Amino acid sequence: MTNRPKVVLVAPEIPGNTGAIGRTCVALDMELILIKPYGFELSDKTVRRAGLDYWKHVDLTEFDTWEQFIVARQPRLDVTFFFEEFGAQSIYDVAFPENPYLVFGRETKGLPKELLVGAEEQIVNLPMRSEHIRSLNLANTVTAVAYQVLRGAF
Repeated sequence: MTNRPKVVLVAPEIPGNTGAIGRTCVALDMELILIKPYGFELSDKTVRRAGLDYWKHVDLTEFDTWEQFIVARQPRLDVTFFFEEFGAQSIYDVAFPENPYLVFGRETKGLPKELLVGAEEQIVNLPMRSEHIRSLNLANTVTAVAYQVLRGAF
């Protein structure tokens, strides 16, 4: 287990997003944790294309299920943050602790509701100012969140 922020993708569907997120994780020295099932093969060319030649440097950990992740990592709820458009608090209002788990859901459906039960205070949104947008691209969201979490670290 690494002593730094961790990006957790639950059932990612789009290989290009996962590749781009991996590239961001390399840039910011964050671990990337992937929870199956994926909507693609991890060896898919599009993952590598989006991650460019940086993919080999991604500190990647995979788990077959959310439950397996919970048992293996035992993340404390107070350092685990779930990102959803309906989150009760804005990312700008959260004082992130050191080494948080930043959890994101699949591109089309978000996080499974059962993961959020009992964690309502840990659900965070990334505000959008326009009513014309329903959601942001997952890779863009992860990058924005990652930089906000590390704010002041540079």
